[in-house]
Amino acid sequence: MTANNLYGRLPSVDRLLHLAEHHNLPERHGRTNTLVRIRQLLDEARQVIRQQQQLPSWIGNRDIDEPQLCRLLADGLEKQSQPGQRRVFNLTGTILHTNLGRAQQAEAAIAAVTQVMRHPATLEYSLANAQRGHRDQAISQLLQELIGCEDACIVNNNAAAVLIMLATMAAGKEVIVSRGELVEIGGSFRIPDVMKQAGCKLVEVGATNRTHLRDYQQAITDQTALLMKVHTSNYMIQGFTSAVSESELCQLGKEQQLPVVSDLGSGSLINLAEYDLPAEPMPQSMIADGINLVSFSGDKLLGGPQAGIIAGDKELIELIQHHPLKRALRCDKMTLASLEATLNLYRHPERLPCELPTLAKLTRPLSELNAQAQRLLPVLRQLAGSHFHLQAEPSMGQIGSGALPTEQLMSIAITFNPKSGSNQSLHHLAEQLAGGNIPIIGRIHHDKLWLCMRGLSHEADFIEQINTLIANQHQEIPA
Repeated sequence: MTANNLYGRLPSVDRLLHLAEHHNLPERHGRTNTLVRIRQLLDEARQVIRQQQQLPSWIGNRDIDEPQLCRLLADGLEKQSQPGQRRVFNLTGTILHTNLGRAQQAEAAIAAVTQVMRHPATLEYSLANAQRGHRDQAISQLLQELIGCEDACIVNNNAAAVLIMLATMAAGKEVIVSRGELVEIGGSFRIPDVMKQAGCKLVEVGATNRTHLRDYQQAITDQTALLMKVHTSNYMIQGFTSAVSESELCQLGKEQQLPVVSDLGSGSLINLAEYDLPAEPMPQSMIADGINLVSFSGDKLLGGPQAGIIAGDKELIELIQHHPLKRALRCDKMTLASLEATLNLYRHPERLPCELPTLAKLTRPLSELNAQAQRLLPVLRQLAGSHFHLQAEPSMGQIGSGALPTEQLMSIAITFNPKSGSNQSLHHLAEQLAGGNIPIIGRIHHDKLWLCMRGLSHEADFIEQINTLIANQHQEIPA
């Protein structure tokens, strides 16, 4: 049959729309979207004719294969309607996974965001005097209580916090930083680049592994605007090292009448060592040491939304609040509502392991993780069939997002070891797990697929997803 004859057998848009209407596709997905999908399917059919000189499989010898057609239409429409941000099961072993959204929000934060999304709210309105208020005020008051600062400013992430601190206080002047603290964060975003954008001149002091107080002293000139500390949260230099403490640098700052600022990066408001976790510097310690301004993230160890928090001297915070960049970098009402609700949880630290999801996952005991793995092994064996050896075994995870990079968390993982020894089967299984309605994201390491239990909440949803994948497997097996 010639190509022209094949083209002539293609059904009309109207006929395909009538079949789609018979299966309620326009009602479920919208008439316009259904028409777009129909036209895409016809374009794909024309491409098959051009390249293969035959009709697509959904057009049989006599007529349209209606079930296959509607399945193709429905599958395409479902994919089009999938949101860009989808819920996943993060079983990678990295709790604060940057690519998977970092901190999971507390229920109190979710409720607070829902309220301000649904109703008008006092974002910048003072009920006390019926005049304009400041959107950072409620959070500033909470931070004054929690960490002992005089005031605070909130922007959309910690990189923005560093940018606006430098732009406000050191534009056109010099900022002294230890060479060993010139960090690069995700996306090749470096402290020197931030300084350049802020209009500052970077003055590096010391060596990569050792910096002394005299290095700062000797670098101070009449052009110096700031002394700066940067917490190396995403790497660690070990061995023959020396660094200047915050308290030492603050004493020098007082003597020279220079402000001292610290980019803490992650930032934890609680002593993690009390939960048998590796300790991380806390902003309240920095404030107590005399740091004039400290910045840290909201969506890392704090367990809240993406935000950059600047806390410290009231006079300096007021300067930052009035900088033109503040309007460009300020947070919206949803972020502020979530952050305020999260910080409120810290007023009752004894309840944090139950109410703050990040801390709850980090502190889950190994016995609980092992019991969960044993419950899940039978259903996962049904999915894996006879192609893999499955077992629950000890694994090592991490906090993630640059927090405590050299420290690992003991955990339990279910591992899939291919009997054939082929990595191809591992990658196929990983794609299968990631291809469900709720993608399951693990990691391939040492020729095994690892599903870390520390990150798994909502176990019933997980089992339901695995059962759906098993059912789909059975449908794909030819009768």
